[in-house]
Amino acid sequence: MKKFLRIILVTAFILPVVAKAQFESFKDSVVQLYGVVMTADSLKAIPAVSVVIKGHNRGTITNDQGVFSIVVLKGDQIEFSSIGYKPKLVTIPSNLDGNQQSIIQLLVQDTIYLPATIIKKRPSREQFEREFVGTIVPDDNQEIARKNTDAVRRRALLAVYPTDGREATNYYLKQEATKHYYTGQTPPQNIFNPLAWAEFIKAWKNGDFKSK
Repeated sequence: MKKFLRIILVTAFILPVVAKAQFESFKDSVVQLYGVVMTADSLKAIPAVSVVIKGHNRGTITNDQGVFSIVVLKGDQIEFSSIGYKPKLVTIPSNLDGNQQSIIQLLVQDTIYLPATIIKKRPSREQFEREFVGTIVPDDNQEIARKNTDAVRRRALLAVYPTDGREATNYYLKQEATKHYYTGQTPPQNIFNPLAWAEFIKAWKNGDFKSK
């Protein structure tokens, strides 16, 4: 019991010391970073620049005068980015003295050359309507799928391409199932079936029985 109480007393004495040391170490690593972001060529303030701590979901943006302020840790990497400018990555020194750091960050314009676009006026409304109506629009995926599943196209493909192993197996199994289904009785004759005659006439009109 005395040993247990001794452990508790030692722990109660050491924990605050350790916690205080960790807090002091963390407090020493916190840096208040503030500054202004400007253009490198004309030294004009850049508003709405993203100031983000890389690897963390924290950041801020510059105000109308290009000024910002953010709390970071020593050793963090700060990324400055804005549309039309090349991003810049700055590392906070790990051996920085004090807990404040000011910075004037310059960003270089990122020039992108786009191909020239020439806009010409149509000679007349009639020519515009004629060319607009005659413009060939390529088929999208839905239209291509619709054409591939068209009944006429399927029949043409069936007449050219042989059946694969799966189709042949399914056809054989279907024939065997029909054969066993009518075992011991006379199978029906489709010669008197009006639906079968309708399918036959339809296939005959489509040319399914023409010699290849």
